[in-house]
Amino acid sequence: MVIYMNNEKENTSNWWKNSVVYQIYPRSFQDSNGDGIGDLQGIIKRLDYLQNLGIDAIWLSPVCKSPQDDNGYDISDYQDIDPMFGSLNDMEELIQEAKKRGIRILLDLVLNHSSDEHAWFIEAKKSKDNPYHDYYVWRDGVEGVYPNDMKACFGGPAWEWVPELGQYYFHQFSVKQPDLNWENPKLRREIYDMILWWMDKGVGGFRLDVIDQIAKEPDLKITNNGPRLHEFIKELSKETFQKGNLIAVGEAWGANTELAKLYSAPDGSEFSMVFQFEHINLDQQPGGEKWDIKELDFIQLKQILSKWQVELHEKGWNSLFWNNHDLPRIVSRWGNDERYREESAKMLATILHGMQGTPYIYQGEEIGMTNVRYQIEEYKDIETVNMYKERIEKGYKPEDVMRSIYAKGRDNARTPIQWDSSQYAGFSTVEPWIKVNDNSKDINVLNALENKNSIFYYYKKLIQLRKENKVLVHGDYQLLFETNPDIFAYCRNLDGQRMVVVANFHDKEIPFSLKEEGFEVKEYLIHNYKEEKAGYLRPYEAYMAILN
Repeated sequence: MVIYMNNEKENTSNWWKNSVVYQIYPRSFQDSNGDGIGDLQGIIKRLDYLQNLGIDAIWLSPVCKSPQDDNGYDISDYQDIDPMFGSLNDMEELIQEAKKRGIRILLDLVLNHSSDEHAWFIEAKKSKDNPYHDYYVWRDGVEGVYPNDMKACFGGPAWEWVPELGQYYFHQFSVKQPDLNWENPKLRREIYDMILWWMDKGVGGFRLDVIDQIAKEPDLKITNNGPRLHEFIKELSKETFQKGNLIAVGEAWGANTELAKLYSAPDGSEFSMVFQFEHINLDQQPGGEKWDIKELDFIQLKQILSKWQVELHEKGWNSLFWNNHDLPRIVSRWGNDERYREESAKMLATILHGMQGTPYIYQGEEIGMTNVRYQIEEYKDIETVNMYKERIEKGYKPEDVMRSIYAKGRDNARTPIQWDSSQYAGFSTVEPWIKVNDNSKDINVLNALENKNSIFYYYKKLIQLRKENKVLVHGDYQLLFETNPDIFAYCRNLDGQRMVVVANFHDKEIPFSLKEEGFEVKEYLIHNYKEEKAGYLRPYEAYMAILN
């Protein structure tokens, strides 16, 4: 095993602060072997494209060996690749080929639970005396009488009976995803050694799924932010991440700004940053499910994003994102994917990339890929299919249920990347595992690369601006025009340099003049319209500018 020297200069470089991460959902990125499913060799094939875009790291959604009960978030072998995507040799090749292009590979790891087909769990079920039994969370009991009334996130009880042991095991998610017992130091050591093994392979970091749930106390019904959480994370970080110059991103749905300051403390004692989702739920009815849609509260969006900017400045670090594998396409969600698709896509990008933190681009976002409208039979996501069935049984109108699916279904993010205008959009030579978006003949990478004013080149410029302007990385943040119902504007300030971001968030013309508001532009860094219109912001108009 490689021993990673704690090089202070290297570890304090924090390379990820001026970097941009690109998320790949491998199943839908590029098929290389004609089976209709994306794979690692497909990603290797497209590395030059990503290098051209200018990104610094690729976050791969799960590729470890898995029965795929939960799209790979049920890992059966942390040190092997699922045959669907290729082999360990393919992964090693991807890491090396990406490195040649200045790109790091981030793995998606699930450390809260494993698959029930993992060797640890297979051993754990053999007897109470098995050395692996205590790698999981068990309670003695009687069949049919659960240890308590806790429910799993995917429905049903959070306890599963194993008759040969006379015990229940705990699972916060699927019955095929038994929770790991972080109270066991031997389990923790196994995890650390596995991570070091991947570090030895040359990975650039990790995204850690539902990491705030590892310190569970099911007897007290505590599933996240448990009493020992930060103790466990600090030990994890010390034993692994701090031994290399890595990015470590924790997914923490329950995070607030105070917890985020612990997770992403500048001393590097825990993670580089966390994913938090406070802004993501703003178009959901209070007390409802994600399918219960309401109009976005724009003022609240500004307030929440600004709160995270101000409170984490010099005390933590933000992850900046609109999209991921679980979320609908932002241009369809809060932009206008018809008349103003390009303008609104660029506007949303401008707002995000002007903020302090590490921006994440989800595959296809850089060409303005949109949501889809399939027939219900064409959807693959189990969450969507189950919701449709349940709501129809409850008497909901089919058109109302479909409207929710069009807006929020996870398959919106999982359609194949639209590389060109061919039958299967250049993703595969055969029918893909999920239908290609019907608009692929118009919206595709090839068209974007041929048009110097495309969304792709706009993203490329935004990425470059982050590398060239320290104010974007380190500057403080000040929200402007807080109560304006149409305009999202803010200042970034560093060492006397002032930069402003101005965006019209809506599809109408807004009377506005930066000069009349007391600001004088020295230089426009980027603008999603070719020229200014004096005294007005056009629909979805946005720009970054250096101020005098």
